[in-house]
Amino acid sequence: MRATAPEPGSGPLAGLRFVEMAGIGPAPFAAMVLADLGATGIRVEGPRPGLGVGDPATDITRRGRVARVIDARQDQGREEILDLIGESDALIEGFRPGVMERLGLGPLDAMERNPALVYGRITGWGQEGPWAQRAGHDITYIAVAGVLAHIGRVDGPPTVPLNLVGDYAGGSMMLVTGILAALWQAQRTGIGQVVDAAMVDGAALMMSLMHSMRASHAWSIERGVNLLDGGAPFYDAYRCLDGRWLAVGCLEPRFFAEFADVIGLDPSYAERQYDLACWEQLRADIVRIIATRTRDDWVEAFGDGDACVAPVLTMDEAPEHVHLRARKTFIEVDGQVQAAPAPRFSRPSAGG
Repeated sequence: MRATAPEPGSGPLAGLRFVEMAGIGPAPFAAMVLADLGATGIRVEGPRPGLGVGDPATDITRRGRVARVIDARQDQGREEILDLIGESDALIEGFRPGVMERLGLGPLDAMERNPALVYGRITGWGQEGPWAQRAGHDITYIAVAGVLAHIGRVDGPPTVPLNLVGDYAGGSMMLVTGILAALWQAQRTGIGQVVDAAMVDGAALMMSLMHSMRASHAWSIERGVNLLDGGAPFYDAYRCLDGRWLAVGCLEPRFFAEFADVIGLDPSYAERQYDLACWEQLRADIVRIIATRTRDDWVEAFGDGDACVAPVLTMDEAPEHVHLRARKTFIEVDGQVQAAPAPRFSRPSAGG
């Protein structure tokens, strides 16, 4: 049996209250994370439906909050929102710079009502700068941040990594981090502040390791030829006999040696793992061998060893994996399977 959803308000952020101005993209995901951690959120939705993705009834990123329809363009609605702000610790909004100010709900208005408020703002380009008012989406932010150019095959175009790097890693999670840091300071000083989370900033930050490797001449500006971008034959995905895929990530020599032994590679490769001159032939040999058996046959062959090999699972397959079932990584809410809140805590209850 899969786990069911945790009780609202039972996490380590129990007692924290926030207001979310309804939108799409990274702001709802950030609000979901706060709610997953136990915070009480009110999602303010306008009377006129805006752009949405899919059916709101199955939108997992809306979980854990109560929705209230309030017209912020009307004086009464604005006052109602300000009242909610006065009772909250934080606010999340993801509009273009200036929109909340025009509604009379900008940081000055909000913090006049609640001086300790943490005002979380998330945009693609940030609140300031020449491109602050430009439209964009995840792909454009990670393109400018120097991320997209380095994802993909050497002989192909840049590969779009879903909307995970800009929207969620560089955006939502950096906003959550910023809000929690500002709340810690507000708790000690009684003074709130604005958190300016720009997806382009966060995506650039995600590239810190690659910039470090580039500075030490260990990373090529060309994509698809490096250690972690599919360039190394021992860090890539390979097609199996049944058309499914096997992920191989045996970077360390001892892990590679085990991998080579299981699939029957020429033993001399163990001594030449990092010899670029042999990578082309090594890749060809791995491609040929992996294609002789099905994905699940290979998974069984590697067993519980340390070759750093795993099946490439689809989003439908992942909830049924033995490890994820044991950990209850996926839960079921109203009959819909979805990822459980993360991370986990040894004292999840407010009173524990």
